[in-house]
Amino acid sequence: MASVEEIFNAQRSQGPANVLAIGTANPSNCIYQADFPDYYFRVTKSEHMTDLKRKFKRICEKSMIRKRHMHVTEDILKENPNMCTFKEPSLDARQEIGVVELPKLAKEAALKAIKEWGQPKSKITHLIFSTTLGISDMPGADYQLTKLLDLKPSVKRIMMYQHGCFGGGTVLRVAKDFAENHKGARVLAVCAEITASCFRGPSESHLDSLVGQSLFGDGAAAVIVGADPDTSVERPLFQLVSATQTLLPDSDGAVEGHMLERGLTFHLLKDLPKIASTNIEKSLVESFSPIGISDWNSLFWIVHPGGPAILDQVEGRLGLEEEKLRASRHILSEYGNMSTACVLFILDEIRKKSVEEGKATTGGGLDWGVLFGLGPGLTVETVVLHSVPVETIN
Repeated sequence: MASVEEIFNAQRSQGPANVLAIGTANPSNCIYQADFPDYYFRVTKSEHMTDLKRKFKRICEKSMIRKRHMHVTEDILKENPNMCTFKEPSLDARQEIGVVELPKLAKEAALKAIKEWGQPKSKITHLIFSTTLGISDMPGADYQLTKLLDLKPSVKRIMMYQHGCFGGGTVLRVAKDFAENHKGARVLAVCAEITASCFRGPSESHLDSLVGQSLFGDGAAAVIVGADPDTSVERPLFQLVSATQTLLPDSDGAVEGHMLERGLTFHLLKDLPKIASTNIEKSLVESFSPIGISDWNSLFWIVHPGGPAILDQVEGRLGLEEEKLRASRHILSEYGNMSTACVLFILDEIRKKSVEEGKATTGGGLDWGVLFGLGPGLTVETVVLHSVPVETIN
C-alpha cells in the first residue's frame, strides 16, 4: 500500500510551470484618442460643458494612448441612454452586455492560444477566468466559455471577479499553483474586459472618472500554462519561477471601484503613481535577492500600464533604461488600459519582438524578467519569469 507521502508526491509536477502559448483579442470597433473627446461629449450629450471638455482633451493628450478598442458603439449607447449619464441606473444594461459579449471575446483569445499550443482541447484540465464585468449570472463566464470551447465537462473551473488591474498577475500565480500541484495539468487562464461596466457621462465634480474614461479599453488575453512540458509537441515561452502578492503600505483608497446601480465607478488618488513607484523596489528585492540579482536593468520588464505617470515614476525611481518599459508603453498606446488583460498582452508583445528582432531569448535576449500587476488595494502581484532560447520556439 502506498504511503500518504508517496501519493502526495505522485500528484505533483517535477519542474516549474511554463507559459506554453498566448492569444489575444479585441473588439473590431476602434476609437482613436485624438477623436475621442469630441465623440465622448457628443454621445453623452454634454457638449454644453465646454470647460470640462477642454480639460478632458488635455487629459487625453497626456494619456500617451493612440487608440483603443471598445465593444460599446454609438448605436449601443443610443439603445441604452442611461449609460451616457453620470448617475442614472444602468446596471442591468451593462451586465447584459457583459454576460453575452465577455465569453465571446474570451473565446477568440483562447482559440488563438490553443492553436499556438497545438494540442487537443481535451488536454485542458483547468480553466481560470478573470473579469470585472458580468457578475450577475450563475453559472458565470467560466461556464459559458467551457461551453463555447467545448471543453471537457470535468474541467476544473475558477471564476475571479473584481481583481481589477492586478488580475493578470493573479491568474498567472493561480495557474502556476494548479500546474505545479497537479501532475499533467494544462491550465487555460483567461482575462477579458469590456468597458461597458464603467462608461458614463462626465461630471464636473468627479475628474478622476474622466481620467478613467480616457484610459480604459476592451480586450481579452489567454495563456496555456503547464509544468513538465513535452518538448516534442509543446514549446515553452517563459518559466514561472515565483509569484507573490502584497498590499502596499499607506495605500488605502488609492484605487477603489464600486459596482452600483449606475455601473462600476472608480476612484483614483492623484498620489497613485508615487505610492506605486515608491514601494515597488521592496517587492523586487524580496523576489530577486534569492536569485542574486540586484541590477534591475538586467531584467526584462512587464509592468501594468495603469497610465503614463505610473510608468514614468517606476522608470525614474528605479533608474531603468528607456527600453525597459517599451513594451508596456506600446500596449498602452495601442490598446489603452485593459485592466486584467494588459500584462498578458505585454508578455505576448515581448516574446514576439524578441523573435522579430533576432534576440537570443524570449525575454529580449535576457534570461530573467519581472511582471508587475498593480490594482485596487493597492495590491501588487509580482511574478518572476525566466525566458527560454528563441530557437526552441521556432
